[in-house]
Amino acid sequence: TDRSDMRSGIRGGPVKMQKMLIELMVLAGVLGLSHGAIQRPDYDDTPNPEFLNPSWMASIPDDQLLSEVTMPGTHNTMALYGGVYAECQTWSLASQLRAGIRFLDVRVRHVNGNLTIHHGVSYQRAHFGQVLEDVADFLREHPSETVLMRVKEEFSETYDIYGAVVDFIHRYAHWDLLWHSRLVPTMGEARGKHIVLQDFSGPDLGMRYGSLDIADDWKVPTLLHVEEKWQSVYEHLEAAPAGNKAQIFLTYSSGAGVFAYPRAVAQRINAQLYDYLRAKTDLNQRLGIICMDFPAAPIIQMIIDFQLKEVRKRRQAFNPVSSKASLKYTISSLRKKMIKRFAV
Repeated sequence: TDRSDMRSGIRGGPVKMQKMLIELMVLAGVLGLSHGAIQRPDYDDTPNPEFLNPSWMASIPDDQLLSEVTMPGTHNTMALYGGVYAECQTWSLASQLRAGIRFLDVRVRHVNGNLTIHHGVSYQRAHFGQVLEDVADFLREHPSETVLMRVKEEFSETYDIYGAVVDFIHRYAHWDLLWHSRLVPTMGEARGKHIVLQDFSGPDLGMRYGSLDIADDWKVPTLLHVEEKWQSVYEHLEAAPAGNKAQIFLTYSSGAGVFAYPRAVAQRINAQLYDYLRAKTDLNQRLGIICMDFPAAPIIQMIIDFQLKEVRKRRQAFNPVSSKASLKYTISSLRKKMIKRFAV
């Protein structure tokens, strides 16, 4: 009787079978594909980048707006500890910066004036002062670069971190290191500067995070929802080249959920992002900031390769005194005209 009940249950239960398959796929998101470290062109959860790119901004023209620069970033930059649900990176902050990362996403827990680094409940064995020191050291060694850093409160609800952030800047960095304006700087103005993207209330410390054009659909409940996540990334990247060039575009490729932890999502999304970028033949376009979990050195390089090469030429066409050579030419031609006029 038991056996016949089982047979009829299986025969009459395609819905049950479907549910079981879904549960298995969900479980795959929890267990992941591999326990060992992986280093692919798009995804890297090993301790060190395959190669470094510490001074790539040196080739960006001084008169180019930072909003016109395409750059790689990391989501939850300091989230190196806490298990599969909390970990989003495996490289130290210094390694990320040397690898070419120029946008940082930093979350601070505020307790009695102290700012510790957290991802949710997981303490990341660091405080905000160490982050500031690492950025200051990097900019001192590489003055051609700039670093943008979103700062937001996490795992505390004081809604009052401004004073503590200012205190930490004075203690661990220096005030002049910061870009003190809401306006988007040119690359020349930004060099050597730490640009705070302020995701908290209080007087201006730098640019406001909310002023960016942001796609951050981070909720990926299960691995069955990865395609929806990719669609969000794809649509924002497609909009970026024609979008407002005076506004910074920021696209997060990261995502997670109860049944899809960051590594599992990144292994899939990073691969799609890599293929998407590789398929593009025109590198002369602005994609904005692309913010990732577990990026690899080759995909970082690929993002850096997308730059507006024609900006400088276009500006010079409208402004003939934008370079020393053209300034000399203008003075010389004016002198000739004046000589002719006085000769008559």
